[in-house]
Amino acid sequence: MSDHQARPIVDTYLRLILLSLLLFWCLSLIMPFLHVMVWSIILAMAMSPLYNSLLPRFKNKKVLTAAFLVLIGLAIIIIPSLLFVESIIEGVRELKGRFAADTLTIPPPTPEIADLPFVGKPLFDAWQSASENLQGFIMSNKDVLAEYGKSFIDGLLSIGGSVVKFILSTVIAGVLLVTPGTKETADKIFVKVIGPRGKEFADLSQRTVNNVVKGVLGVALIQAFLTGVGFLLAGVPYAGIWALLVLILAILQLPTVLVVLPVILYLFSTLGTLSAILWSVFLMLAGLSDNFLKPILLGKGAPVPMPVIFLGVIGGFVTMGFIGLFIGAIVLSMGYLLMVAWLNDTPDVEPQNTKVLDN
Repeated sequence: MSDHQARPIVDTYLRLILLSLLLFWCLSLIMPFLHVMVWSIILAMAMSPLYNSLLPRFKNKKVLTAAFLVLIGLAIIIIPSLLFVESIIEGVRELKGRFAADTLTIPPPTPEIADLPFVGKPLFDAWQSASENLQGFIMSNKDVLAEYGKSFIDGLLSIGGSVVKFILSTVIAGVLLVTPGTKETADKIFVKVIGPRGKEFADLSQRTVNNVVKGVLGVALIQAFLTGVGFLLAGVPYAGIWALLVLILAILQLPTVLVVLPVILYLFSTLGTLSAILWSVFLMLAGLSDNFLKPILLGKGAPVPMPVIFLGVIGGFVTMGFIGLFIGAIVLSMGYLLMVAWLNDTPDVEPQNTKVLDN
């Protein structure tokens, strides 16, 4: 091979190496903001139909319409977060005060605890020791308890960081809504990657995001809000923590009664019979509200099987923390439907043989 023939090949390799280095550098720069960027795009896609419907009511003022949606989104994020933090602080303050006054006690375990396989005997012994002498139990296990306490604090900090990401993402989503050509750019990217049918796949992605946001995340937020209000007004201790657990279970598509039932038992042990019955009815209706909210919010239904949602939520939480509960379900659902549409490869992109999402 002559020098004249080799030079274009060398030039091509050098360009590819430089381009790869530039791409790697760009990815490393945006990686810390990846979660915020992904969630911003998801929020913008989810808010787009509502934004378009509200635009005429605001006399086609795009910035004002987007600002209104951003303020609503920030209120949805900030108000429950403040209630959650307040509940945590009040609970810690109460525990600290009762411990300092030596009035904090733990009820003794039932004999059935010892019959549990594997963990029954050590759990019964530890519980019994704590119920008999709580301060002595804490002092003798302070290293282990300190480790669990650190993990708990790290979890709270992770949730706090996710709240900040939610706030930033909401603001950026509002900016994307008023930025001209955002949808056209997304369509061009799909066409460039997928080919002539990229526009159809872009529309499918839009529908998937809307369905999952409304039918999974929206329903979960409503359930958590209703049960959280019930916990708070009924005087349930650490209401914010129980509401957070309801939110997580609802996103995972698991029955929220796993949290609601123990709270109801607590209410019957502390309140009068009539009050406990009334609050129990409200909490049960709130916990089971997904059965009638999903048909309303989903319309024709989101063709995403429940295991896909479940795996997306778990995988998102493991890889991205608390914000991954939301991002994982949407991203994996979108990938699933795009894969099914690509495998079917029919003129009608909408998958025909996928299961309808249910509990």
